[in-house]
Amino acid sequence: MSFGGVQHAISVIKQNRNLIKKHRKKCVGLAGDDSKITEYNLPNITEQKILMLRKKLQQEQKLRRTKQVVVLSVVMLILIGTLIYYM
Repeated sequence: MSFGGVQHAISVIKQNRNLIKKHRKKCVGLAGDDSKITEYNLPNITEQKILMLRKKLQQEQKLRRTKQVVVLSVVMLILIGTLIYYM
């Protein structure tokens, strides 16, 4: 390795270090700039509506899970049938 290559590597490391310092000055933690925090005005909701929403979401999840099991079963049957046919 020639000295020119080493010199270039050293200068690149210094440039990267300077860029990181500049970037860290702009950011405050993981969330970024604290002045961009927004507040949300969420509507009030009753316990009954929460329970209804929970039940609805559970039913949707149950239906989705059933569809996944059916599709997986069909695919597995086709795969097993194909393997048995060719063996």
